[in-house]
Amino acid sequence: MTAATALRTADLRPGEDPELPARLARSARERDGTQLPTAEFDAWLEGRRRAHPFRVERVPFAEADGWAFDPATGNLGHRSGRFFTVEGLDVRRGDGPVERWQQPIIRQPEIGVLGILVKDIGGVPHFLMQAKMEPGNPDLLQLSPTVQATRSNYTRVHQGAPVRYLEYFAGARRGRVVADVLQSEHGSWFYRKSNRNMVVETDEDVAAEDDFCWLTLGQIHELLARDNVVNMDARTVLSCLTPFLPGAREDAGGLAHTPTPELLSWFTGQRSEREIEVSRMPLAEMADWRRDGEEIARSDRRYFQVVTVSVRAGSREVGGWCQPLFAPRGPGVVAFVVRDIGGVRHVLMRARPEPGFRDVVELGPTVQCTPDNYRPDQRPPLLDEVLSAEPSRILYDAVHSEEGGRFLNAVSRHLIVAADERFPAQPPPDCAWFTVEQLAGLVRHGHFVSVQARTLLACLNTLC
Repeated sequence: MTAATALRTADLRPGEDPELPARLARSARERDGTQLPTAEFDAWLEGRRRAHPFRVERVPFAEADGWAFDPATGNLGHRSGRFFTVEGLDVRRGDGPVERWQQPIIRQPEIGVLGILVKDIGGVPHFLMQAKMEPGNPDLLQLSPTVQATRSNYTRVHQGAPVRYLEYFAGARRGRVVADVLQSEHGSWFYRKSNRNMVVETDEDVAAEDDFCWLTLGQIHELLARDNVVNMDARTVLSCLTPFLPGAREDAGGLAHTPTPELLSWFTGQRSEREIEVSRMPLAEMADWRRDGEEIARSDRRYFQVVTVSVRAGSREVGGWCQPLFAPRGPGVVAFVVRDIGGVRHVLMRARPEPGFRDVVELGPTVQCTPDNYRPDQRPPLLDEVLSAEPSRILYDAVHSEEGGRFLNAVSRHLIVAADERFPAQPPPDCAWFTVEQLAGLVRHGHFVSVQARTLLACLNTLC
């Protein structure tokens, strides 16, 4: 399916539930669910934290049970041959500030399932969410999708317990599909990694087991306003609801700043004109990176390091394991700049190349960077405009962590900022204004909108 077709499919198709937008709007208005009152959520989450022993500690590579460096390539992998490997990547870029670099990258060719189960309770759609421990999360426990599992997990390579509620997303018992799309993960740290993002509705009487709770969309929106509560996997699945929410559909009658054919031409040009060559390479042959017994890191200590941890988690399918994690050197900033044009909200999207993307370029946030990685004279475009915005223009501001199953304490400040008269009238050439409806059409199809932008889209939905 072409990008043009994707942008034209925001309207409901034959066979879809015509009442779904109204039902989701009802759920978004309900800020205090019938199953777990919002005022009791913190105590519930803390109770789940106390119910299980959690421990994560750094260990040397030699003590990471099951993991070893390949003697020929230096790549770091698991003895089962499954899960993932840490390899090297060689990147040549003809149109960027850095023409060539090498870096570690996570290669995980299997596709995982990220799924949220939905059920009407008392006439209001509720979402089954899980309090899930991930070793890289700040405070470890965060709110995750109903199912969050790699193929190795749900095929039980680790010999652990079955993944709960998986039957609603695969097999004969699968419920009615609301959304089902392959989406990319972090293109700077994963090599062509995708996950299946699903929202499935059921009429069955489904009990919330320990560590699970039913919440309305309004309650989840309340929790998205808090720091480090809703995990990355839940945020990306929630973004798949955008085409069905009133905020996207209200734009249908409005006038887009840029007609869809022109946007598609611009985006196709960004993808076709970027001069990027990417090739995998042995981890042991990377320039500027060194390995000792504790970490893989650059000689100048910039960007990130690769470490290993030992994990104990009473609530997971396996009670203990070891694994590598990527640890960034500082917090990030991820921001949307928005503007009402002709009475319709528009979002300034940036065509962002990342070496791990399948198609090289995806639509990313207006600003996405780790400021500590830049000298004062090399600050990314629009970063300072976003960080210096007056409080009245900051529509959303919260700290969220990235995927805690692969990244250690990787957090970013997420901002949605309204443009003012000082904001440049002409956006940079790698940016374009999209209506929410236009973005909604692309989110229904994979590999157009990056995971960071999908998080911000889920946050933008909380403002509708």
